[in-house]
Amino acid sequence: MNFYQILRSAHSGWRYLVLILLVLAIVQALAGWLGKKPYTEGNRKLNVFTLIFTHVQILFGLILYFMSPLVEAGIRYWKMEHISMMIFAAILITVGNARSKRIVEPAGKHRTIALYFGLGLIMIVAAIIAMIKADPARTFWGVS
Repeated sequence: MNFYQILRSAHSGWRYLVLILLVLAIVQALAGWLGKKPYTEGNRKLNVFTLIFTHVQILFGLILYFMSPLVEAGIRYWKMEHISMMIFAAILITVGNARSKRIVEPAGKHRTIALYFGLGLIMIVAAIIAMIKADPARTFWGVS
């Protein structure tokens, strides 16, 4: 097993951690926003961990981008669409976390996290679905 295969497996498996953290952060934010709950240190930590895990996933992806034979072969999905969608999702998550820090009232913090993290999650799921369409050998839940 070479470095590329190890990194590809790590990138593929790390997505589950990102997806789980995103769903947890969104559910917690929706519960806080709709339930008018205070914004706690636990909320902040979950949001920061979600952000960190997303950035690590992007780092794995960027390294793979420059090593991938699929990109070198010029396969459009891998060369343009996947990387663009995932970077956009990471930007949404980053902006949502940064904006929530500037808001004073707890409901606003929760709403901002729910909105931006939710949009990021939608973008990630859309990119994974597009990946499955581009390469039928891959599955949503399978580690490639």
